[in-house]
Amino acid sequence: MVDNRYATALVIGSVLSLLATVYLSVAVGTQHWYQYNSPPVKHEGSNVSVLREEFIGGEFDERTSSDTMFRLNGTLGLWWRCILVPSRSHWFEDPDPKMETQCVSFTLPQQFSPKYKYPGNHSEEDLLRTYLWRCQFLLPLVSLALVFLSGLVGVCACLCRSFTPTLGVGVLHLLAGLCSLGTICCFLAGVDLLHQYSPPPEGVEGSLGWSLYLALISFPLQMMAAALFLWAARSHLKNYTRMTAYRVA
Repeated sequence: MVDNRYATALVIGSVLSLLATVYLSVAVGTQHWYQYNSPPVKHEGSNVSVLREEFIGGEFDERTSSDTMFRLNGTLGLWWRCILVPSRSHWFEDPDPKMETQCVSFTLPQQFSPKYKYPGNHSEEDLLRTYLWRCQFLLPLVSLALVFLSGLVGVCACLCRSFTPTLGVGVLHLLAGLCSLGTICCFLAGVDLLHQYSPPPEGVEGSLGWSLYLALISFPLQMMAAALFLWAARSHLKNYTRMTAYRVA
């Protein structure tokens, strides 16, 4: 029979794990990890339409894509890159057009494409940026997979009426939390290196977006869930060992 303290720890840990999974999933699927605030652009007589067409339909180039996001209030995520452009009007030219966000997803080959020390110049590959980008794409998927696996282990433990697998659930959550933290670190390091080689123009300000903060919140939630699962498993094991020794004596 499971002590009420351990059952409470398992319930709280499960709720924290669920919240962390939701937060991380939303963060991975949205584009507001990093955002640029650009000075107002005069739409009349400008090449905003050309920039939009190249950004959406053109071949991906890191330098061109970065310059467009610098100029058009772009946002960057793990799977998406977006710009803020005036909506198209087919009948007349609106002097104050309504702004809309248009996004393009990174394809799988683009996620694993090499990065270069000087974006736009493909002569020298930057291995650090290349592997940082690949890790920021893979680590959140590994984190979610570990949480899903821990959920399966927990269900099997309930069906078997065994408390022992809870220790494995805690270890899996600990690894998932480290993967979530690694995702954030890789993303921030990659953005910092990109700005060193291709700095934003004067007047363009960059800031962290709410998607990154959601991923940041998921890390301590996963670690707290791991701590609760590990504590419950260890305490239950010690109590069970003492009870067994008492019965033998």
